[in-house]
Amino acid sequence: MDAGQKRKAGSDQRDRGDKKKSKGRQKWTPGDAKGIQAGDVGIWVTVAMNKEAPSVTDLRQLFEKYAAELYPETQISETAGDDSGESDLDIESEIKKEIEGIKKPSVEPLFKNIKLPGQCLIFFKTRSPIEPVSFVHKICQDTADGVEHQRCRFVKRLTPLSAIAKVSGNGLKDVATQVLAPHFHGPGQSGKKFAIRVNMRNNKLVKRDDLIQQVASAVGKGHKVDLHNYDLLILVEVYQSIIGMSVVPADYEKLKRYNIAELRDGNITKQEKPDSTVAKEEKPDSTITEDDKLNGTITKEEEPDSTITQYEKPDSTTSKDEQPDSTTTKNEEPDSVITTDEKPNNTTTQDEKGSES
Repeated sequence: MDAGQKRKAGSDQRDRGDKKKSKGRQKWTPGDAKGIQAGDVGIWVTVAMNKEAPSVTDLRQLFEKYAAELYPETQISETAGDDSGESDLDIESEIKKEIEGIKKPSVEPLFKNIKLPGQCLIFFKTRSPIEPVSFVHKICQDTADGVEHQRCRFVKRLTPLSAIAKVSGNGLKDVATQVLAPHFHGPGQSGKKFAIRVNMRNNKLVKRDDLIQQVASAVGKGHKVDLHNYDLLILVEVYQSIIGMSVVPADYEKLKRYNIAELRDGNITKQEKPDSTVAKEEKPDSTITEDDKLNGTITKEEEPDSTITQYEKPDSTTSKDEQPDSTTTKNEEPDSVITTDEKPNNTTTQDEKGSES
């Protein structure tokens, strides 16, 4: 082969090169909505486009951190239950037990990611004792109070779902009965103001208006619809053939609809506002002059400039003194007087006329 000729890489070599380039990257493979079953509970999460994979990792760490704080009883020790009969086990049985534990976890995780076919949407299935509404509310409230999360920079809105069912059949009725009863049908819970917010994705089975009417009828009598000053807000999420529902408190709008990205941006703007406050605090000069005006001392001493201007008016007086020039012009009028005195020439002519006569 000539030195000037270049050998083209084969297809297998190109494939190996592509694998080397993609090594270490988190690749997101879409799943199937069938992974969400009736009876599940969890949290919908919207994220930035093409950032699903890193967001899943960040969210799992965030959720596990809050679960350890809110539900410390769920933290299971790795050595719990392994002390009894440990001396009777040989090395092979220990290894076998560890392998079985890895393949089939003895305890279902608190947060399980269910891959969905669409983009920008993640669903975390939760189990007891995690209560999605209070759990998400705590995260959003801390974010609003200035708690900075190390990651989750691509995470947008968190939507808790207290119950999930199929849209078809009696799914909506079952979910509404389960979710709404503790908030509207209990003793002493009449006269509440509520609003309904529906979000539909990839669904053509039901219409929005029909869905709202069914949810409103499930709330029952004795309550009033108020879209702005509500006491409780009913969130309804429809995705393909499933429907989820939850009831959140009245601070939903205050917490930016549980959008932690907007809450984080709001904290940044709050931290930037002290600059304008400093600018306002830099106005004491005008305040001092107002106080000085009340005292009546400093302003009087500082007003000599205007007094000087008054004393400087002699310039106009000097202009009056300089008016002798005009006086001198008047004194210079003797020329005209001289001309009158020169009239004797005319008189002389008359006398000369008499002599001639």
